[in-house]
Amino acid sequence: MLKAGKLDSDLLKKIVFEKITYKSPHVLTRPGIGEDCAVVDFGNYECVMSTDPITAAVNEIGRLAVHITCNDIASNGVQPLGIMLAVMLPLGTAEEDISLMMEQAGQTAAELGVEIIGGHTEITSAVNTPVIVSTAIGRAEKGKSQQAKEMRPGDYIMMTKAAGIEGTGIIASDFEEQLKDCCTAEELKEAKQMLSQVSVVRDGIVAGKAGTAGMHDITEGGVLGAVWEMCQISGTGCELWIDKIPVKAVTKKICNIFHIDYLRLISSGCMLIIVHPENKAYLEEEMHKAHIEISCIGQIKEKEFGIMSRENTGENLVEIFPPKSDELYKVIG
Repeated sequence: MLKAGKLDSDLLKKIVFEKITYKSPHVLTRPGIGEDCAVVDFGNYECVMSTDPITAAVNEIGRLAVHITCNDIASNGVQPLGIMLAVMLPLGTAEEDISLMMEQAGQTAAELGVEIIGGHTEITSAVNTPVIVSTAIGRAEKGKSQQAKEMRPGDYIMMTKAAGIEGTGIIASDFEEQLKDCCTAEELKEAKQMLSQVSVVRDGIVAGKAGTAGMHDITEGGVLGAVWEMCQISGTGCELWIDKIPVKAVTKKICNIFHIDYLRLISSGCMLIIVHPENKAYLEEEMHKAHIEISCIGQIKEKEFGIMSRENTGENLVEIFPPKSDELYKVIG
């Protein structure tokens, strides 16, 4: 019996990727561990596409459905321009529920400058909670989209904002009653408001213009999962500095209450950015100008070094393992 959440990397390779045999000459970036987007050759341009479901949140599902794939497009340093939504709703769904979801989606798309260009809406017994699958597209001049394959030993691992943003927001919104005895009203307000911070479109666009060696928005599997996936794409190792990873006190508190690891908690709203040493200061300067928090949390190493983390300076290295089911599923079941 498989666990809830994304398939683990080995299983994904075995039962999904190995079944895809036809290769079109027009496809520039294909499915792979850690790849956020497909890239297709469109002559003088590249079409960048991504698709993802929202299944683990209810209260803000319309908003998150837009953010999740637009974030993927931004991880290529590209402005998303269109999105399609396939909405599957359980029996008993009220007209007001659909109206609220689409109000959220429409408002979020407008804020990001992205048009909802199509999709599908259906009431079905196949689901028992709302499911939205979104597909976003963007366009870049040929050769201008960011590629994680540019990573090399000596590069720095940068991260915007703080770990666990989306997971904290979902748990606080969907389990508010359970948390009222443990958290103050101010803490719950701060945690719920994190769902308004899950976009990394600005992060990706600013970083893309400054120049990167690859980006990855931090979603299921959290910070540790995203770092592991990027090293898989580039065939490198890394040394991750755990004490340098920013995290809000309320995220730590909620994760302690539910006995989960914030470093493996879904973290949409944070962008992982790899930068060559000679470009690090410029990237930080451009991020500060845009009022986007950014931290240096590690360094890329040779593959033989391994994918490793260190809690504090001088402490032993610990191996970072492939991402499994996200910590959020321990809470939502």
